[in-house]
Amino acid sequence: MPRYSDDSRDKVREAVDFADLVGQRTELRRAGVNRLVGLCPFHDERSPSFGIDPVEKLYHCFGCGVGGDLFTFVMETESIGFGEALELLADRYAVELERSEEDPRAAEKRARRDRLLALLERTAAFYVRMLWEAPDAAGARDYLAGRGLLEPTLREFRVGYSPASWDRVTVASQRAGFSESELLASGLASRARGRSGLVDRFRGRLMFPWADSRGRVLGFGARALGEGDQPKYLNSAEGEVFSKGRQVYGTHVARSPAAKAGAVVLVEGYTDVIALHQAGVRHAVGQMGTALTDGQAAELAKLAPSVTLCLDADTAGQDATLRAAATLRALGSSAPEVRVAALPPGSDPADLAVADAAGAAALLADAVPLARWQVELALTRGDLSSGEGRDRVLDQIKPVIVRVPAGLLREELVQLVAGRLRMSEALVTAAFSGAAPAGPGRNGARPLDQRRATDHREDAEREFLALCLALPCAGAARLAELEPDAMFASAVVRRAAVHLRDHLDSPTAGLPGDDAPLLALIAELVLRAHALEEAEPSKLDWTALVLERARLDRAIASARAAQTPLSELAAERQTVLTELRRLTH
Repeated sequence: MPRYSDDSRDKVREAVDFADLVGQRTELRRAGVNRLVGLCPFHDERSPSFGIDPVEKLYHCFGCGVGGDLFTFVMETESIGFGEALELLADRYAVELERSEEDPRAAEKRARRDRLLALLERTAAFYVRMLWEAPDAAGARDYLAGRGLLEPTLREFRVGYSPASWDRVTVASQRAGFSESELLASGLASRARGRSGLVDRFRGRLMFPWADSRGRVLGFGARALGEGDQPKYLNSAEGEVFSKGRQVYGTHVARSPAAKAGAVVLVEGYTDVIALHQAGVRHAVGQMGTALTDGQAAELAKLAPSVTLCLDADTAGQDATLRAAATLRALGSSAPEVRVAALPPGSDPADLAVADAAGAAALLADAVPLARWQVELALTRGDLSSGEGRDRVLDQIKPVIVRVPAGLLREELVQLVAGRLRMSEALVTAAFSGAAPAGPGRNGARPLDQRRATDHREDAEREFLALCLALPCAGAARLAELEPDAMFASAVVRRAAVHLRDHLDSPTAGLPGDDAPLLALIAELVLRAHALEEAEPSKLDWTALVLERARLDRAIASARAAQTPLSELAAERQTVLTELRRLTH
């Protein structure tokens, strides 16, 4: 990953509309001059405890404790590093990044990749032009029209057509200055058999570009149009840019709608994805293969906290659904919730979306939890005519039920199984007895019970700094006169106090880039301060006295341990207590 200048980071920070960025993940409402609140995108909650400052571009959740700035928000929601987050935001908000000094080999590798991406981009544009303008693409246009796919949606996905000639792309690319090595590495050409030179890899095919989350073309999937043409689907070769096992088709189009919906729909084919988008289901993507890979599962988890599987309705599709669900569950704490939308027998998502857009949307909205679909599938497939068959079905269903936490869903499944197997609910419950394991976290967020609870002392320390931000005139005077090492027991709060002493008017300025705990705390303090804007200066005085009392308590304990005189410290403590009683009354 290249290193970018500090100026680039500042330009991106300035360009980002933070309310818009966060609003793609959760609905926000105004709760003050510089505060917006909403449901936390990092954990499940019913009442908003998550807030942002759209000016300082900070966020904090008082429910689960996450917080930071616009870069950490993208890093957490997208599960990427800082460099990738910076590049993603720069692309989205049209900021040109400036690179710092770069290792020569890294610079050469980056330049090579940039060239390959440029070659793929110009080729994708050429294929699109061919589809809509070339006479020999009439068959491709007829095929798409027969599937009910319309030009605006096809253009959005940059569907194209590769001419049937042997070397049109190869020759045009070489004339444009691209080398044989680059054509081979991009997956656009292959060595000619029996003669020197290169030939186009894709000829006379319908072209579906594979793009990354930023919309950059990485490769192609190509569909044959003739009855006898083989293979039916031909992909770009695995290489320096393209790796099918890490790509999910349509991510660049579906990313924002999926984030807004909190869910992503996974279908199988190119036309399934395009038809669903045309029908208004804008959060659909495609796995493009018979098996979901670990890399694709990780990409889905980045898109949304819930994945709806909508694969073919036949036996092969059902088996693919089971495998995909297992791959998603294997992500562990970052695994999304999995639901299943069962298609009518003999249909596929594309045909359903074209024939009945409203019906397709309703079918997806009615998707059931994975456990319910698995139980119903086992009951449908199993032999329920004999005791031995019902026992086998029960054995298949047991691990599914045991994973479901106690609640309404588990109770419904027990009732369903009891009715279909002609058993009492008590007997089914006994067969399924066993503790249900805890469910996975949402968006990779750590479970709440693993978060360190802030004790009362540190909470008072944080309250004091938040009041300094809310009451900047009085706060600046207080910060100037205190000794952080003596006043604050928490190391990160000490660092925050030192930072705010010089940056009270602009708390994000000058923050070190390698101190994530400090950044998270500053975000929390800024959001706390918004709720304290109407506080009286006496509140700051009272909190400062609470901290002073805690400091004296620590000093007295140390003096006792060292067997040194306590009288002066005790007198100071009594003075503080007297002042606290005065302010209280």
